[in-house]
Amino acid sequence: MRSSKETGTTAAPPRSTNSRRVIGVVTVGRSDYSIYLPLLRTIEGTPNLKLRLLVSGAHLASEFGLSVRAIEADGFEISERIEMLVSSDTPEGAAKSIGLGVIGFAQALARDKPDILLLLGDRFEMLAAAVAALPLRIPLAHLHGGEITEGAIDNSIRHAITKMAHLHFVATEEYARRIVQMGEEPWRITVSGAPSLDTLRAFVPLEAKQLEQMIGLPLQPAPLLVTYHPVTLEYGQAAYQIEQLLAALDAIGLPVIFTAPNADPEGRLIATAIQHYVRQHANATFLKNLGTRAYFSLMQHASAMVGNSSSGIIEAASFHLPVVNIGNRQRGRLRPRNVLDVGHDAQAIIQAIRQAISPAFRAGLHDLNNPYGDGHAAERIVHVLRSVPLDSTLLVKRFWDLPGDTGRWQASPSDYAG
Repeated sequence: MRSSKETGTTAAPPRSTNSRRVIGVVTVGRSDYSIYLPLLRTIEGTPNLKLRLLVSGAHLASEFGLSVRAIEADGFEISERIEMLVSSDTPEGAAKSIGLGVIGFAQALARDKPDILLLLGDRFEMLAAAVAALPLRIPLAHLHGGEITEGAIDNSIRHAITKMAHLHFVATEEYARRIVQMGEEPWRITVSGAPSLDTLRAFVPLEAKQLEQMIGLPLQPAPLLVTYHPVTLEYGQAAYQIEQLLAALDAIGLPVIFTAPNADPEGRLIATAIQHYVRQHANATFLKNLGTRAYFSLMQHASAMVGNSSSGIIEAASFHLPVVNIGNRQRGRLRPRNVLDVGHDAQAIIQAIRQAISPAFRAGLHDLNNPYGDGHAAERIVHVLRSVPLDSTLLVKRFWDLPGDTGRWQASPSDYAG
């Protein structure tokens, strides 16, 4: 949208004291790291930018696979490690983790302020970083705003970060329009596409034998790739929901590769149920941290993806991979036609999986285009990060009113009928 930028404000002195603009990037788990990866490499390869990586959340927890090791193996220098997760499976534990995160990020950011701090999505760990940066007057750049996930507290967190952010990099035009509706000035918004799709442009899958050795299962018959996270606005229902999913997988009988749930309330409950299933099924495995290349390689080999992960909505279309999306966690996101939505009932999940793995359904995806981007997001994002003036125009936000009469603003009981 980058168009009607206002001028005439007094410029503040540049924040950097050296010739390179410092871009801080917050990563809190394997899911955001895989999305960031092409962007991190592009920032590192840009002469007048310096990457400062702040690592927190599940990356630093052994029960979630210590995915910080993958960051180290990729050769990135870690500037700060911010411990914030308490060992809890409750909403209170998540709230306490946010508080610890605000303290930890405040200390880290006060030590060495980046010129711009980059945040992705909707995790509560990201919210902690945003809150810490706000009084320090650090401009925030936000990725994947404007999206909707009605079944999770992440939905509110994403919109809260949008209102704190000074730059917005969104996946689609629809999401850009939604951010304008939230009062954000259009010049702050760039329709970049999803950065994770950049990885797929040069993606070389692992050899089948190497992948089989990593996962400990044969790839024939083609397995189901299952990622199921807690639905945080449905706290207390996770035991039933995972029970129904596991019953459906048992009935289907295909090999199953589980990836770990997020560090959300009831995430540990889900992980325990999955591990119990794996112990009883020789054709199933549970992997805490696959790594980006192995995960995408599995998407290429899987018969279908099952669960409620955003990767089924955003990346799977690029592999023409059928997806069975369960429940409300991703409700509201733009759906490619490879996605089949279903409730939590085991019989409904069984029917959806059978449809997804049918030759006819798979054949119908041969010409599917991914609506989330063209694989050039990183260069669009970096162009803005390196060129946007670091002055008061960026830091002082003005509310963008929609022109004309926007219609009736007061809800009536009929709006909620049915």
